[in-house]
Amino acid sequence: MGGGRALGRQFRWLWTAYTVSTFGTWIAFDAFPLIAITALHAGTAQVSLLAAAGLAVGAAVAVPLGPWVEFRRKRPVMIATDLVRCAALLSIPAAFALGGLSFAQLLVVAIVVAAADITFNAASGACLKALVPPENLLVANSRFESTTWTATVVGPPLGGAAIGLFGPVTTVLADAVSYLLSAAGIRAIGGNEPRPAPRPAPKDAPRLRVGDLLEGWRYILTHPSLRPLFLNTVLVNGLIMAPTPLLAVLMLGPLGFAPWQYALAFAVPCTGGLIGSRLARPLVARFGRPAVMRTTGILRACWGVGLAFVHSGTTGLLLVMGVEFALITCCAVYNPVYATYRLEMTPTDRTARTLTAWSVTSKATTAALTALWGLLATLTGPRTAIAMAGALLLATPLLLPRRVEEGGREEQGEREEQGKREGRDEQAGAR
Repeated sequence: MGGGRALGRQFRWLWTAYTVSTFGTWIAFDAFPLIAITALHAGTAQVSLLAAAGLAVGAAVAVPLGPWVEFRRKRPVMIATDLVRCAALLSIPAAFALGGLSFAQLLVVAIVVAAADITFNAASGACLKALVPPENLLVANSRFESTTWTATVVGPPLGGAAIGLFGPVTTVLADAVSYLLSAAGIRAIGGNEPRPAPRPAPKDAPRLRVGDLLEGWRYILTHPSLRPLFLNTVLVNGLIMAPTPLLAVLMLGPLGFAPWQYALAFAVPCTGGLIGSRLARPLVARFGRPAVMRTTGILRACWGVGLAFVHSGTTGLLLVMGVEFALITCCAVYNPVYATYRLEMTPTDRTARTLTAWSVTSKATTAALTALWGLLATLTGPRTAIAMAGALLLATPLLLPRRVEEGGREEQGEREEQGKREGRDEQAGAR
């Protein structure tokens, strides 16, 4: 991965902030459903509503925030969203301690956190692009990917132990503190962040126009490479996540796996994420970005159908581990490569809106498919529904872009235009 390459003090603080908040998130993995079930005695319908509505409504709330973020300094936005998430999450242990925690509060906090997540990610993508030279973006994204999978391996077991020792809201408190520390890390980046150019508009125009809300989607859907990449990524993520609750029902119910076995089945394969994220840059250097994106984009769609064959006993557990390991390894190679390509293909003045549109669509699609697959499982059974998701995944490579450029055409155009402006300024000064 080129782990020894120095990306500068500012990037290290950004990476530190990301690491702390990511570990907090994974320590609190599934905390809301566990609190709903154990503390509020919520049923299956309420738990499903909590998962789906939090994503869907949070995504809808985040739609107008993309244009708002675009024309503001990104680091203050990131700090503000960290503090919002911290305050929202802290309300849960506070209400629990006072005996006033309700399902409605859980739902509201889930929505606030989901909207803040999307806003933070849009701002952080633009921030990363400003801090890191284009030739080092893949290295930076690979480090983020490696951090994510490390937290995925370590976080849930730590969270499970904390819940067992101290109660169900402990991990939510840890997650809240992680956002506070993340805000401090972003504040420590320092330096002067330039103010983005103001949105061009007549003085009597409203501050936020419908066109601003749709600009991210307009750019994605009119770009010949980003459009198929967008459709593929959104659908693949949704079809991977939608059957996950059904697999939990199947493994923890009829197949008789213990909770620790279920956790093990998903924690151990996450080591594939560490391997894949470290392979991304060497593979691109050897085979080129187009070949790596297409190959891993195809391979990550091949494994989901195998989960339909899960059965009881050790061999069934090993089957889930094997399928998840292969899937995660392929995704961990693909993700930093595609994330880097997406940043390179997006002009700086559209980055936040594009990333917001991408994230909103992805979360809304995942929420819709999760609800749909829950209904499908009710009609056909969990195993059949899992198999159907896997079968549809096999068709998703058809949506991959037919052509992936080696370099960032938009980035090059921006640099050329900047060079022309500087040349004109020098000529004007000489005159």
